Amino acid sequence: MIVFLLNSYIALLVLFVWVGFVRLNLFWKLSPVLVLLALLVGLFIPMGWGAPEGPAAVIRNSVQIIPSVAGEVIDVSAVANRPIKEGDVLFRIDPVPYKAQVDAIEAQLKLAQTRLAEMSQLQNRGTGRAFDVEQHQAEADQLMAQLDGAKWNLDKTTVRAPAAGYVTNLALRKGARVTAQSPVMAFIDISETILGAEIPQIDARYVEPGQPVEVTFKAFPGEVHAGRVEAVLQAIATGQAQPGGLAVAPSQVQAAPFVVRFKLDDPKVGHRLPAGSTGTAAVYTEHVQAAHVIRKVVLRQTAILNYVNPF
Repeated sequence: MIVFLLNSYIALLVLFVWVGFVRLNLFWKLSPVLVLLALLVGLFIPMGWGAPEGPAAVIRNSVQIIPSVAGEVIDVSAVANRPIKEGDVLFRIDPVPYKAQVDAIEAQLKLAQTRLAEMSQLQNRGTGRAFDVEQHQAEADQLMAQLDGAKWNLDKTTVRAPAAGYVTNLALRKGARVTAQSPVMAFIDISETILGAEIPQIDARYVEPGQPVEVTFKAFPGEVHAGRVEAVLQAIATGQAQPGGLAVAPSQVQAAPFVVRFKLDDPKVGHRLPAGSTGTAAVYTEHVQAAHVIRKVVLRQTAILNYVNPF
């Protein structure tokens, strides 16, 4: 853009000299250099923090599906990359051993309740001890708690989708044995689309929630979508302290970019974009507003170049 403006000035200067409006003296010979410095210092360098730009990405939460119980898989209902509603069945684990455990505890509970009733009758007649009643009541309560846990295990033999989304990279098959410690599939949650842009630290000083954003995505070449800043994330990995048994290890500190989270005015655009989609976003702050027009033009040039630029 700066080359275009400078060339436009030079072409206009040549035209004025040719028609005689300007005499080509030392000042006019040096004027392109002065114009270049004025554009750099007065417009393009301040545009970095007045209308900062950075790479953008579409992110979705990934949930590791780890079964709550172990056993043999008897059915896999999920199909890779096919939309799934919240609560739909992903796969089933053989429920027979867990159903047998429920039946066994129910039988013990029935016997315990019968004994409790008999001990209560004896106490009411004055021939039984209160201790026996309390003991059988405790046994019945304990079995009731065990029954609740057994029923919970039985229910967890059917693994359901935690939200609306889809399963990706599905390798689980009928006959496989799963445990309650290892993930068996990756579930992509599409209930929320996270949009973020990386803004250099030197340019992020004036970025605040509510400011307008424009973004162009590689997946939608030639299109520019409007939005608003939601937040500037207040932590990156460089500033994160982790517990450990060692003293601080000196490392080379680099100025990693800050992440600005934003949302689009049209939410449907985000839902259409696959996770991992990339693009370029620009934030328009309240500073150096004269540079906003230049940034808008540059962003639209980038959108058009997306037709031929794969990177």
